[in-house]
Amino acid sequence: MLAATVRVTRDLDAAEEAVQDAYVAALGSWARDGVPDRPGAWLTTAARRTALNAMARRRTLEAKLPLLVDPQPAETPMPGADPDPDVIPDDRLRLVFTCCHPALAREAQVALTLRLVCGVPTPDVAHAFLVSEPTMAARITRAKKKIAGAGIPYAVPEAAELPARLDAVLTVVHLLAATAHAAPTGDGLVRDDLAERALDLARMVYVLLPSEPETAGLLALLLVHHARRATRIDADGRLLRLADQDRAAWDRDAIAEADRLVLAALHAAGGAPGRFALQAAIAALHAQAPSSEATDWPQILELYDALLRVWPSPVVTLNRAVAVAMVAGPEAALAEIAALERDGRLAGYRYLPATKADMLRRLGRHEEAAEAYRAALALSENAAEREFLAERLA
Repeated sequence: MLAATVRVTRDLDAAEEAVQDAYVAALGSWARDGVPDRPGAWLTTAARRTALNAMARRRTLEAKLPLLVDPQPAETPMPGADPDPDVIPDDRLRLVFTCCHPALAREAQVALTLRLVCGVPTPDVAHAFLVSEPTMAARITRAKKKIAGAGIPYAVPEAAELPARLDAVLTVVHLLAATAHAAPTGDGLVRDDLAERALDLARMVYVLLPSEPETAGLLALLLVHHARRATRIDADGRLLRLADQDRAAWDRDAIAEADRLVLAALHAAGGAPGRFALQAAIAALHAQAPSSEATDWPQILELYDALLRVWPSPVVTLNRAVAVAMVAGPEAALAEIAALERDGRLAGYRYLPATKADMLRRLGRHEEAAEAYRAALALSENAAEREFLAERLA
């Protein structure tokens, strides 16, 4: 709804208001006349009509009160005019590329897009960036004010502009998928609607820019996640570790497609693969192993070393520590984790103490492990993860 309406308004705030007005109208109309056969279409039509009416009133006001309201700049495209609607064929993807405007800071681009276009709640966007909810809310507000204050128009980027915005767009889709597959809050571990949305967007970006290695890499990564999504919880909704999942139930067609995309991405990168291609290669190695014990951990560790060189993230360092434990033992991994604790950037990240707890448990240091599990529980707001951690603690 928002993506379709903002094409009319070319203003995010105006589009949001029109969408909210459509919901209010539905509360009255549907209670009186019943829910329509196509409620989404009804709401979208109502939102666009509300937006058009508001714009007509604004133009009338500007015509009658020119001394009180600045006239619309001549160079601003007329509402509804789309320079080339076929460049990006999907409304949602069009709005993703539009929000990733280079005039905004990268984190603002990604946060604003996750919140407005992808429907990720502000607390979960904050979790994705490892910051507090008030900090993230302020960031999103500042981004929207900059769009309005600087007069950044809603304008679909030309085909030649797409590659410059690609990394931000891929980051949005990647964080959307991460939020879907390990929900920071709520009862369930997986949010299927967000996971499907992320996979759809990744596939559309790949179709749009198939020659870019990282579009293939991200699609491959999400396909592997999709292949095992149904096995990440048991029949009672309890979290299952990778080692405990039923590999026979994984979607082998999706894994085969991911394998082809990984090879294509690595070949196209010419010896310098990007972060999404490398993550996809790691995920593919896990998926190809016939059992947890048969996983090629030395190769995975080498891929993590390469990933750290192109993406020196503390989260990547933590994930690499798990591979270090499988190759060199949990004591070596604990040294990596201690360095991350001193670094401080993962202070509120629930998987840091959870990983530390598992290493300590494997070493038989049970009192220290219990303390780390308690720390992880204090940081986790997802019911499935909390139940898993509580069971490990017990």
